[in-house]
Amino acid sequence: MRPERFQDWLIDTVKNTPGTSRVQSLTEAGDTKHPFGIAVTAGSREVRWQITGQLADGEKHDTPTAEVDGAPAAWTDTTVQDGGEEWLAAAIGRAESSKIAKIERWSTREGANQHGMTVFFHNGARAFVRQL
Repeated sequence: MRPERFQDWLIDTVKNTPGTSRVQSLTEAGDTKHPFGIAVTAGSREVRWQITGQLADGEKHDTPTAEVDGAPAAWTDTTVQDGGEEWLAAAIGRAESSKIAKIERWSTREGANQHGMTVFFHNGARAFVRQL
């Protein structure tokens, strides 16, 4: 799933997540520096997430994305409702999308110093969701 489409999917998914009071694209939130991403207000704070992507092997930007379905990604639920990394990963997982193969949180890696996640799709593409 390419960043623009993933952004739209993520907005739709997050707006139905408990604790969300507002979600919009970064562009709608006034961010002109990052072309794709979301601004989420959950709990008492706003968190902004940039979305970038990596095409599947052999895929070109000028051709349609190959759609591949599979088992939804394993995920860990959370009681945290602050719009942060753990919360967003759980929101993505709860959607149980047949397009998403795996969700890897960056803060759980050894020596991690950045919050975000890599979303792996069954077609081999990836979305990188980085907290700004």
